[in-house]
Amino acid sequence: MDVVEVAANANPPVCRIMDFGKYKYELSKKEKQAKKKQTIIVVKEIRLRPKIEAHDYDFKMKNARKFLDAGNKVKATVMFRGREMMHKEFGREVLERMIEDLSDISKVASTPTMEGRFMTMYLIKK
Repeated sequence: MDVVEVAANANPPVCRIMDFGKYKYELSKKEKQAKKKQTIIVVKEIRLRPKIEAHDYDFKMKNARKFLDAGNKVKATVMFRGREMMHKEFGREVLERMIEDLSDISKVASTPTMEGRFMTMYLIKK
């Protein structure tokens, strides 16, 4: 048996007589249980182009829906190359269509913004 200080900030400090090894073991078990119950949110990225075809778009939406159902964040990125930078509205239309198509299971965490030659937005599960 050991004398263990339980509350050092109390006035006067509080101590208990206990088995210190057993106490440390129980604390580690509680920490492991807390880690098991944690959910780690991962950001999954979907890359699109401004002139994406219908089938390719549907395939990307299916993947985005799968990621959101798994509880992950989705980062939708539209890549612009060369002269596509002149027509950023096409990229914004693609992202707006994505927001509309996934509105039943997701909400927008950040609206579409331009960062260099990429337009990005984040979606999270409702």
